[in-house]
Amino acid sequence: MRVPHHLALAAQDLRLDVNLLDYLVLALYFLTVLGIGLVVRRTVHTSLDFFLSGRSLPAWVTGLAFLSANLGATEILGMAANGVQYGVQTLHYYWIGAVPAMVFLGVVMMPFYYRSKVHSVPDFLRRRFNGQTQLLNAITFALAQILIAGINLYALALVMGALLGWPLLLSIVVSAAIVLAYVVLGGLSSAIYNEVMQFFVILAGLVPVTVLGLIKVGGFSGLADKVRQSSLGEPGLHAWAGTGAADTNPLGAHWIGIVLGLGFVLSFGYWTTNFTEVQRGLSARDTTAARLTPIVAAYPKLVIPAVTVIPGLVALVLFSDLGKPGGPQYNYAIPLLMGDLLPNGVLGVAVTGLLASFMAGMAANISGFNTVFTYDIWRSHVKKDRPDEYYLRLGRLATVGGVVLGIGTALIAAGFSNIMNYLQTLFSFFNAPLFATFIIGLFWRRMTAWAGFWGLLSGTVAAFASYILFKAGVLDFGTELNATFWGAGTAFVVDALVSVAVTLATTPKPESELRGLVYGLSDASIADDTPAGGRTWYRSPIILGTGAVILAAALYIPFI
Repeated sequence: MRVPHHLALAAQDLRLDVNLLDYLVLALYFLTVLGIGLVVRRTVHTSLDFFLSGRSLPAWVTGLAFLSANLGATEILGMAANGVQYGVQTLHYYWIGAVPAMVFLGVVMMPFYYRSKVHSVPDFLRRRFNGQTQLLNAITFALAQILIAGINLYALALVMGALLGWPLLLSIVVSAAIVLAYVVLGGLSSAIYNEVMQFFVILAGLVPVTVLGLIKVGGFSGLADKVRQSSLGEPGLHAWAGTGAADTNPLGAHWIGIVLGLGFVLSFGYWTTNFTEVQRGLSARDTTAARLTPIVAAYPKLVIPAVTVIPGLVALVLFSDLGKPGGPQYNYAIPLLMGDLLPNGVLGVAVTGLLASFMAGMAANISGFNTVFTYDIWRSHVKKDRPDEYYLRLGRLATVGGVVLGIGTALIAAGFSNIMNYLQTLFSFFNAPLFATFIIGLFWRRMTAWAGFWGLLSGTVAAFASYILFKAGVLDFGTELNATFWGAGTAFVVDALVSVAVTLATTPKPESELRGLVYGLSDASIADDTPAGGRTWYRSPIILGTGAVILAAALYIPFI
């Protein structure tokens, strides 16, 4: 397995000027991560403890873990790369492409997940539709998590190589071993508690990059002036201006594609059905805590662009060869800024924060993979009715297998100049059709079991077909990201049409089997488990969620 020569050279060119103080900061972090895994291991006695933290965690813990699990390589390196390539339009991935869907998950969908006591999203599909739909979703989800874990692992290895000067492949293997150790030890609880710590470490690492970068370019006004003189020009400073046509903005997208493709299909498809995120809510201690999990995460999500998009714009004006032939990839924006701006000591904190983000992302991918593989593939369709210890042991083995496979997919990620383009392509394949199946089945009780299966399969195939036709030059969507918007929309529409057609030709389940799984059919046997203290107005998911959506809209005003 050989690493492309240009990638090996790039890793060497990025060698950071670290000293003993920086290494001490990094060593302290790694010891803390492994220490948390060792401590949490003592609380893991059953498969429920390993896969869902015994459903015992408070909302502030699961909320920060929910956000931190998303702050992986795709968020830090990918969004900064987008800042270089697309400018201020990258904000769409936060304010229309994340927050509304996170609120919808908490207000509408999380009660169905949590109160039905499912252990995963595929398990919900089994109850709503059938085992075939569960298996199809479990397989595609497991594949997606291994591919996304490779993205995080590649980025983690990239920084390790920059620190130590190691070859990329060696850095990938060592980085994988560190993540493997603490997830195998403590399961989801270890991942979650590390994610909470990693959230603060990530901010501590990225805030100095943003502040010192702004100082170097002359503050916000100086940055704006320099962006106008860059390859992006004036369009790089606006989120919505120029989106009336696809060829008048850096993203190459029409506002319809942004609103429907990203803001609706891709966004809702990811945030409301991706088990990597939903799993954090399922580990909460009661229904209200589960509903608040994504809403608690939505508030810091509003301001994350300050430490991703702004550094991307700074990198754009400081390193004019980024993304150009012969120059470094867009993905290198953050590491280049760290090496250019930060003194020793602070550099150690920043590198630690970067590594923390990649480890959080990969741990989330692997913990989602091991749960779905163990419960939804193996226990449901291969070996049923085994003792709980068998599935606990299998979960740990699946963790090892997931990390090993992630090493292979890390080399796939290494071939993409902008890993966000790669990630959004994966989302259009796997999340967009799943959202169509899920949302129709949630609100239309008539939808049948086989409609769920054939709709999901056809939508997934349609997304692949759209992308292949784009790469072959048959369809012209302009940019890679715009292609994912239209691919996601195509997958959603095809899934919906096939679901309706199959429903009309097949027999629905009786309402008695759908209670608690479909909107409007409550299950009287499922009581509200929220304690009296959790029902106060200031803990209302609806009030807090509405506030987050209003803030997201208001933040757009200076960037119209």
